[in-house]
Amino acid sequence: MENNRHFLLMAQYNQRMNHQVYEAASRLTDAELRQNLGAFFGSVIGTLNHLMVGDLIWLRRFAKHSAHYQTLNQLGALPVPTGLDDLIFNQLPPLEQTRKRLDQLILDWLESDVRSEDLHRTLVYQNTRGIAFERDFGELLSHLFNHQTHHRGQVSTLLSQLGQDVGVTDFLLDIPDVSDS
Repeated sequence: MENNRHFLLMAQYNQRMNHQVYEAASRLTDAELRQNLGAFFGSVIGTLNHLMVGDLIWLRRFAKHSAHYQTLNQLGALPVPTGLDDLIFNQLPPLEQTRKRLDQLILDWLESDVRSEDLHRTLVYQNTRGIAFERDFGELLSHLFNHQTHHRGQVSTLLSQLGQDVGVTDFLLDIPDVSDS
């Protein structure tokens, strides 16, 4: 399996799942969106914000990769979170609009900028507390998608507790059938 193809599939899965999650969340009342149900980030709106915060933080780190990814210059027009629990948007419509834009940016970046050889380079970055790290870029990219899956699972549970079904969540739906190849 080619690494770039795998990450593109993950980005497509991410985009599909975010669409399904936001569709389910749009059926909630404002009070339900904000209801603290005991998740790491409390509510549906809190967890959806955290997902975006994580993506924005990591993508800004990735923008400093030695490959100088031009597509990530578009991050300048997006919010700059200062903490992992930032509530960037307190209403669902602007959060969803920005989420769609961010998901497309991730796809465009992976399609046009990221090369297989980039995945084996080291990325030097600082965490939110200013501690420096040097880690394999491909593994950090895996972390980006794993983080999304983890917290989307939490949102799916919160939505279920509020009577909303997000539909089929399996990555399997995004893996191409190769039986005709």
